[in-house]
Amino acid sequence: MNQFLTALRAAGESTRLRLLMLCAKGELAVAELAQVLGQSQPRISRHLKLLVDAGLLNRSREGAQVFYRLAESSQSAELGHILVRLAPQQDPVLARDQDRLQQIKAQRTEVAERYFNANAVQWEKIRLKYVSDEEFERTFLSFFAKRRYKNMLDIGTGTGRMLKLLASSVDKALGIDKSTEMLAVARATLELAEFGNIHLRQADMYDIPVENSHFDLVTINLVLHYSDNPQAVLEEASRVMADGGILYLIDFAPHSDERLREEHNHRRLGFSDTEIKKFFMHAGLTLERRHAFEGNALTLVIWQAIKSFGV
Repeated sequence: MNQFLTALRAAGESTRLRLLMLCAKGELAVAELAQVLGQSQPRISRHLKLLVDAGLLNRSREGAQVFYRLAESSQSAELGHILVRLAPQQDPVLARDQDRLQQIKAQRTEVAERYFNANAVQWEKIRLKYVSDEEFERTFLSFFAKRRYKNMLDIGTGTGRMLKLLASSVDKALGIDKSTEMLAVARATLELAEFGNIHLRQADMYDIPVENSHFDLVTINLVLHYSDNPQAVLEEASRVMADGGILYLIDFAPHSDERLREEHNHRRLGFSDTEIKKFFMHAGLTLERRHAFEGNALTLVIWQAIKSFGV
């Protein structure tokens, strides 16, 4: 009863209810929330602390930044979701908050796209600063021994590296990316190698233009850390996966290299196993295998998951 009343009191204030509504749309930093609400960061931080203490929001630190999102597993989590559903969506204040949030997300996307467009040709060199190609490829290809796939999807294909690496293990493959410049590099690379079973398409990883249950292999290589909403990316990947399909997620373990955020627009500084397992669970995926190895500067992890039947 005390916990329930604490959560009700925490949510029963206009600024905190607005924060709850915003954090239901994905992970947001204090500065972003302050920008949307037009209030100071110290004031917003005090409100956020009350919501976290009440179990309505989750708080996670990444390097110098702290992110907040709607709680999923606390005693008050269900109440938070109910309040978000019941809140008057057409209220002028709440509607204005959502408009401002969309503007912030659009700015993020624009900055990220400028970075990718500017670095499309140099992307392979940038990637090699963090990962040893030889060690990664040897380990990753060992996962594919004696197995062949019919349809592969590479989300955020970039220069097409994963498509080229796995071309001989699949009948057909599709690589999607939002950046036309990155796709141009991938197309040139793959055409030179004469991979007739590979196709490329400009598409958004949050809205993949493919029917449900189509692919038996999906790869997401060093892409998830750019996402505002990793859960949504994995749920969309799961949607297009066939029952029993395999997902390979490759990304960094948690780290504190702020330069990647500042210079290369990384949204997340890596992912813990606990986070990935939770993402997988909500997407109808089950973690089957994990392999980690030290790169030149950071730890890279390969998580292998299977799509649950009937999900």
